[in-house]
Amino acid sequence: MEQAVDHTFHLTPDELAEAYTELTADLAFAQTHFPQSRITLYLNNLAGALHNEIYSNKREKRSRIVTFWTREVPQTMWESRHLLLVSFVIFVLSALVGVVSTIGDPEFPRIILGDGYVDMTLDNIARGEPMGVYGSDGETEMFLQITLNNVLVSFRCFAMGLFTSIGTGLALFYNGIMVGSFQEFFRQHDLLWESSLAIWLHGTIEISSIVVAGAAGLSLGNGFLFPGTYKRMESFRRGALRGMKIVVGTVPLFIIAGFIESFITRHTDIHDMVRFTVIILSLAFVLYYFVWLPRRLYGPQKGQTDTNHQKEKELEI
Repeated sequence: MEQAVDHTFHLTPDELAEAYTELTADLAFAQTHFPQSRITLYLNNLAGALHNEIYSNKREKRSRIVTFWTREVPQTMWESRHLLLVSFVIFVLSALVGVVSTIGDPEFPRIILGDGYVDMTLDNIARGEPMGVYGSDGETEMFLQITLNNVLVSFRCFAMGLFTSIGTGLALFYNGIMVGSFQEFFRQHDLLWESSLAIWLHGTIEISSIVVAGAAGLSLGNGFLFPGTYKRMESFRRGALRGMKIVVGTVPLFIIAGFIESFITRHTDIHDMVRFTVIILSLAFVLYYFVWLPRRLYGPQKGQTDTNHQKEKELEI
């Protein structure tokens, strides 16, 4: 079977179908009688690899663009749920480091954010427009720049996984320190509430997407570090594909975040309750799409039911 997977171009369609039928039959038997055995995991991985080879040139339905975000991304998020938690913990801890560092050294934000940005913000605060940076450019120009920058940050966080999970961890750490330092900087100027409403109006989706991209980078790095029952390069390839699917799934969210930051955040005269409501709704959407929906669709019981149903269909075929 391993030879069949590695040399599918030497086999006829009938031979591939026979090999796949035999393999899934063995897998069904193993899942029934030895569900916790490593051989079951091995057969499942082998069946998945052969399935991908058989259907690699299958014409995609037009609805694939919809099912990608409604089914594939949630499924990948469920499979990567532990990496998402690790990414979140790294980001929160690094944000706390940024807060503590700024408390200990008020000049610390200049190291992280740059002298130019800090001086500009201090000037805006002196003029009574602490969030003036969000209205410094035209709306459309700002939208394009911010969206492109956010997407690049996301892909950079993912690509750092090429340097193993440590690379992505460092990227998350740096971004978390920036956020923590930025918030503490405004708190020291008695602008914590105003800055939080402005920053998290778009930042709830933006920062959450960076954390999700961190999970994608960890998937890439872990694919190489922890191959499991796969060959190391095969595990790396699978981790890369899984991570790429996650990070592509965040692109629409960065577009939404860029739109909010460019067209809405600049209007600081909007009532606080309206902005706070937008933040809560944004957080609810992020939790729903990346946490609750994956669990509802692919949780332990649901995932097992879907797997058994799929195997039954394959055996019938």
